[in-house]
Amino acid sequence: MVEILLYAFGVMYTPGPCNLLSLNAGIHGQIRSTLAFSLGVGSAMLVLFLLFGYVGAWFITAGYELFLSAAGSLYILYLAYKVALSAMAKTEVKANPNPMSFKEGLILQLLNPKAFIAILPIVSVQFPAAEISGYAIFVWSLLLSTLAFGAPSSYLFMGARLGKLIHNPRYFCGLNWAMSLLLVYVALDIAYQHIFLKLA
Repeated sequence: MVEILLYAFGVMYTPGPCNLLSLNAGIHGQIRSTLAFSLGVGSAMLVLFLLFGYVGAWFITAGYELFLSAAGSLYILYLAYKVALSAMAKTEVKANPNPMSFKEGLILQLLNPKAFIAILPIVSVQFPAAEISGYAIFVWSLLLSTLAFGAPSSYLFMGARLGKLIHNPRYFCGLNWAMSLLLVYVALDIAYQHIFLKLA
C-alpha cells in the first residue's frame, strides 16, 4: 500500500498545469483564491478516483482519450493566455487581475490527461493487487484526493515564499511570461503525446 502513496506522490507533485498555475499565483500573493482552486483540483481527483475505482477503466476508449487530451490542451492554452495577459497588464506588484477559482481547478483537473495517468494505474493495477475494494475504495479515494489537493497547495506556498523575496515589478512580469510559456509547453506536450502520436 505504500507503493500506491509513493506513485501518487511522484505523479501529483511533479510540475504540471495545476502546480505551475498555483506557483504563479503564490508569487503574486493570490493565496485565498488559489486554495479554492486547489480544492477544485482535489475534488476533481476524488470524483475520478471514485468513478474509476467503482466502475473501472473499461469505458475509457481511445476516442474519449483523444477528445479529453484535445480539450485539456486547449484549456491549458487558455489559462496560459490569461497568465500572459496579466504579464502585459501595467499593474502593481501582487495585483490580482485573474484570480483562480474552485471551478477552474475542477475543470482543469477533469480535462488534465495527467490526472488519468495518475489514476488509471492505481485503480486498475494497484488497488486490486492490494485487495482494495468496496468501502476501502472510498477511503483510499478520499486519501489520494487529499494528496492531490496538497500538490498545488504546496506549489502555492512555495510561490508565496518566493514572492516575498522579489520586490521589482519587472521580475513579476518576467515570471508571468515564464509561467505562460511553460503552460504552452505543457499543452503542446499533451497534444503531441496524447493526440499526435496516437493518430500517427
